[in-house]
Amino acid sequence: MKTKVAFIGFRHPHIWDVVDRMRNRQDVQIVACCEEDAAAREAVARDGRVKITHTDYGKMLEEVDCEAVVVGDWFGKRGRIAVDALRMGRHVLSDKPLCTSIQELDKIQKLSHDGTCVVGMMLDLRDSGVFIGLHDLVRRGAIGEIRAVSFGGQHPLLPDSRPSWYHEEGRQGGTINDIAVHGIDAVSWITGLGYRRVVAARVWKSGPPAGSHLLNAGQFMLEMENGAGLVADVSYLSPDSQGYTLPMYWRMTFWGGKGVLEAGLTSKEITIWREGEKTGFAIPPAEPRPGGYLESFLHAVRGEDGVLIPSADAFLASRIALKAQEAADKGLCGVIL
Repeated sequence: MKTKVAFIGFRHPHIWDVVDRMRNRQDVQIVACCEEDAAAREAVARDGRVKITHTDYGKMLEEVDCEAVVVGDWFGKRGRIAVDALRMGRHVLSDKPLCTSIQELDKIQKLSHDGTCVVGMMLDLRDSGVFIGLHDLVRRGAIGEIRAVSFGGQHPLLPDSRPSWYHEEGRQGGTINDIAVHGIDAVSWITGLGYRRVVAARVWKSGPPAGSHLLNAGQFMLEMENGAGLVADVSYLSPDSQGYTLPMYWRMTFWGGKGVLEAGLTSKEITIWREGEKTGFAIPPAEPRPGGYLESFLHAVRGEDGVLIPSADAFLASRIALKAQEAADKGLCGVIL
């Protein structure tokens, strides 16, 4: 039996990863695709990988027999789409962020629980061999109890290719919420620790095009449940010419009672410095799981074993990111989670 899936929105390039993976699977059938924006529809038509069948996602949800929808519209619209899909009994897989307000997340979470619908997110840092390796090392106590964590999720702004709606008022929903979900989820998954409070957070504008509403720089500090501190920078400040190649791209450092671990998404190895030794040494990454986020979602939809990213994890990462974004927007400190 094939799982019938419909797509809503093609306004961010991340969506094409799901499209390509589903097109290459024998157990999934793409039954409909909706894009409400005329210019985006033309771009999708030129691309040719999918055929747009609907220009109104509400009508698509009413007319099309499908079990799940994949959401890839602009950020501020995603929460509404997810709520409408869940109300009609559809499972939801979303690019990050899932939504842009706590109120939307509360609705999504309630509908998911009440209707036993699965909500998945494209949390693909978990599929990287580097981060799987970090997870395995930390979980088996290679550096002891975690005492502090830092990560950099800085991105290039790429104004010539990034969707123009990023710069429109109310559409992007905040740079911390936009980027930090990945890091917040990965750190919790790697360490097994939750979060206690948002200690501080800040967003500001630094270098976007004239007239842009995008506050493209964001930093925050969280307290983890064991008292450890997490410091993060998730700004659009990387050099455009370097793309996503910098060694600082999604680089994470874990400070433990018995040593330090560090690696990034572009790393070819994980470095460990152990207490009692004079130098560090490199460890090869684990085997990656390409498309693991999708595999996990399909297992959950079908009620099978092998769910690596339960809905609860997607909700937790989204909530922490939204709370940090709210703290930055309102100048709040010490926000209890």
